[in-house]
Amino acid sequence: MQIDADQNEPRLVIETGLAARVASTIEPALGTLGYRLVRVKVTGRDGGTLQVMAERPDGTFTIDDCEATSRALSPILDVEDPIQGAYRLEVSSPGIDRPLARRSDIERAIGHEAKIEMNLMIEGRKRFRGIIEGIESDQVKLKSTEGKADALLPLNEIADAKLMLTNALIEESLRRDKQAKGITEPADEESAPNNHKHPAKRRALR
Repeated sequence: MQIDADQNEPRLVIETGLAARVASTIEPALGTLGYRLVRVKVTGRDGGTLQVMAERPDGTFTIDDCEATSRALSPILDVEDPIQGAYRLEVSSPGIDRPLARRSDIERAIGHEAKIEMNLMIEGRKRFRGIIEGIESDQVKLKSTEGKADALLPLNEIADAKLMLTNALIEESLRRDKQAKGITEPADEESAPNNHKHPAKRRALR
């Protein structure tokens, strides 16, 4: 499905706490580079890891893009210092089974299976899994794959949403990659996101 790309399209799912602070620090720089932020996660893995997921408005994000992003963000993070102590910066593309961070992500995912978690209870539950059939009146129409009732989920109440890795999703991704220019990666690597790890950062002594 062809969706018009919008550099400034807002995200539906927003981080909280430390991750939100990092997101607000780096998002303007990503926009200057022509990228869009997908997600920020701060974990304790490997002594501390900052994961930044980004993409171009058309959904692409190459190894070169990862490296350019890492080079641009590292000095900004060093100056703003939103994270105490040492950590490792990891920049990656969303991958095939990507988070659905924006309305356009959901529109591109029509016909595919997703897991969606809501902020509020909808018909007695917050977690849903099913085929995205479309968006009606700012609600995601989801056909259940769990034997439960189909649902209409308000876009503005989505807490988290992610595509499920299915054969249909992989096949569509391979078709898109064959049509894209300059994409020559082997088929067995298509499901893995591009990523670039930056050496651990340590706070400068003051």
